[in-house]
Amino acid sequence: IGTPKYQAGFAHFDYVNPNAPKGGTLRLSDVGGFDTLNPSLPKGNPAPGLGLVTESLMTPSMDEVSTEYGLLAEAVKYPADYASVTYRLRADARWHDGEPVTIDDVIWSFHITTEINPNVGAYYSHVTKVEKTGEREITFTFDAPGNRELPQIIGQLTVLPQHYWEGTDAKGNKRDIRKTTLEPPLGSGPYRVKSFTAARNIVYERVPDYWGEKLNVNVGANNFDQIRYESYLDETVQLEAFKGDQFDFRAENSAKNWATGYDFPALQQGRVIKEAIPDEARGVMQAFVVNLRRDKFKDPRVRLALNYVFDFESLNRTAFFSQYKRDNSYFAGTELASSGLPEGKELEILETVRGTVPEEVFTTPFANPVGGDPAKQRENLRKAVELLAAAGWTFKGKTLVNAKGEPFTIEYLFADPNFERVILPYQQALARIGIALSPRTVDAAQYQARLRSFDYDMITFTWPQSLSPGNEQRYFWGSKAADSATSYNFAGIKDPAVDKLIDRVIFATDRDDLIAATRALDRVLLWNHFVIPQWFYGADRLAWWNRFGHPDPLPKYSIGFPTIWWWDAEKAARTGSTK
Repeated sequence: IGTPKYQAGFAHFDYVNPNAPKGGTLRLSDVGGFDTLNPSLPKGNPAPGLGLVTESLMTPSMDEVSTEYGLLAEAVKYPADYASVTYRLRADARWHDGEPVTIDDVIWSFHITTEINPNVGAYYSHVTKVEKTGEREITFTFDAPGNRELPQIIGQLTVLPQHYWEGTDAKGNKRDIRKTTLEPPLGSGPYRVKSFTAARNIVYERVPDYWGEKLNVNVGANNFDQIRYESYLDETVQLEAFKGDQFDFRAENSAKNWATGYDFPALQQGRVIKEAIPDEARGVMQAFVVNLRRDKFKDPRVRLALNYVFDFESLNRTAFFSQYKRDNSYFAGTELASSGLPEGKELEILETVRGTVPEEVFTTPFANPVGGDPAKQRENLRKAVELLAAAGWTFKGKTLVNAKGEPFTIEYLFADPNFERVILPYQQALARIGIALSPRTVDAAQYQARLRSFDYDMITFTWPQSLSPGNEQRYFWGSKAADSATSYNFAGIKDPAVDKLIDRVIFATDRDDLIAATRALDRVLLWNHFVIPQWFYGADRLAWWNRFGHPDPLPKYSIGFPTIWWWDAEKAARTGSTK
């Protein structure tokens, strides 16, 4: 989108080491195990790393906001109105069994994955026709012009081998892509499955005759001979395994662990590297999410009251070692986040929904309630009670009840036991105003099942945002997605103004227009109080055993791990052999 940084015939991306050595084994980890090697189904727990086996038409660069270059495809064209896109396949693209990647594979992959995976179906819902238009050319036609992102996201389509999935396995049984399977899949990518033990581990090996080895987009990439994933029951065990040198690389999502959990000899000796690397590639909204499908949460005053009860500042100080910032945007940490009062093009866009959105959108900069000490918290609780009273909730003794006399209860559903330390202070604060919050811990499978059936009062969820938002906003916040069991609209938002602004984002005409439309959407989402914002960090907290090299500097919008990192034999010798 926009003018590509790299022109036709470029040798390699600027950020790679084109002479990176090949070799070594990278040991990674996973929590919860896996029960399928089918990369396409939304059900089951797929094995980590399956993306190493598959490929798409295009691949993104790591130093541009939103640009992709040819992988399975060697060329792309689209008309000025973005009403269609045509891709031309590389003649030498091959599956691991030596068969060519064909246009029929692309057409079949599109139809089968949009059929069996509702998320993919929603993502590509604007495609009305897919047809072969040349020897190696395929054209996708869209339902309307003007969607600048559609030609690019078609390039993200995972291409699968039709002949494999419609064939038979080693025992003569016909394969069915609609079912989970533990048969290693055929792919075209730089790695293939070498071995695995279901629910425990999986090993990928680099394909020695990989067809795309010398492509400019692959120079300096895919450097490890083997990549192994080991599964652990929970993150506590996983951290101890890392400290015991059972795997090599860990992304830490716990502020407490980051502050206190890495004080062990290997770090002090320099055998383990611990570094927080700024993340400039994405925004984020992490929040307590209430289920708007339930009557007790439909009034925005109730949801705002729940925000007043949440004392982020005290929690950040006592539990998170003051590492976090409060989420004040659905695109926090990026230029897409709204701030102050709307003006210019953003204001023009918001005028199109005036009267259907909260008036504060135009009059008041959004800010979360601020706690942090007993006086502020008492005042916040008083405001919460006032809002709840205005919404029809009153006290019966020490219990908050509605007009029917029903108590205000909240079941908080979660799968990570470590989150109890976050939810318990919130539970205690809610109890002070007569609301009973009950934490309910379930295993990962039950958690996913209850999400898909909308069987929850409150959860925590994180929506990551790219710097080029588009069609995915529909299944984050769109009305149709609220009824889809596989969307990310966990709040259950159904709001015509939000739908209109989502379309404005999708059909933005240029970068400035996209920024203005995204800020307008952000502002309306915030002032509807759909969620109770939590926090964000703005960096990747990483720790790894010092056996690897990586480009310096790293690309602007990604750490590039493990794609452009490599095994460093000298560092490995100093660090010591793996255990």
